Amino acid sequence: MLVVLVIIGLLAGLVGPRIFGNVDKAKVQTASIQIKTIKGALQTLRLDMGRIPTSDEGLALLKTPPVDENLQPFWKGPYLEEDLPLDPWNRAYQYSVPGTNDHPFALYSLGADGKAGGTDFDADVGYLPPR
Repeated sequence: MLVVLVIIGLLAGLVGPRIFGNVDKAKVQTASIQIKTIKGALQTLRLDMGRIPTSDEGLALLKTPPVDENLQPFWKGPYLEEDLPLDPWNRAYQYSVPGTNDHPFALYSLGADGKAGGTDFDADVGYLPPR
């Protein structure tokens, strides 16, 4: 019985890190896919309203009409079927205007560590803000 437990422990020690490495990789891929989905919703909103949300309005504009009564007739949302998702690390996605390069906005996750910057699984994911 003791030998079986030792063998199981050795197998877990070899297989465990590979499995957890795949979990972290899957979280990064999930964040990337969710960001692309939110970006598509933002582009649809832009077509309807003629502009993207301001930093103050944020991503909430994808689910709720604008406060400005002049803009309400142009809002054809909600632009997401479900509530705005949290990133795979259970934090809100970051949104700000302006973005960098050809992107009018920044939309990103802070990665596993929840801090700006980072490397590997701690790296920010998405369309990053100017730094």
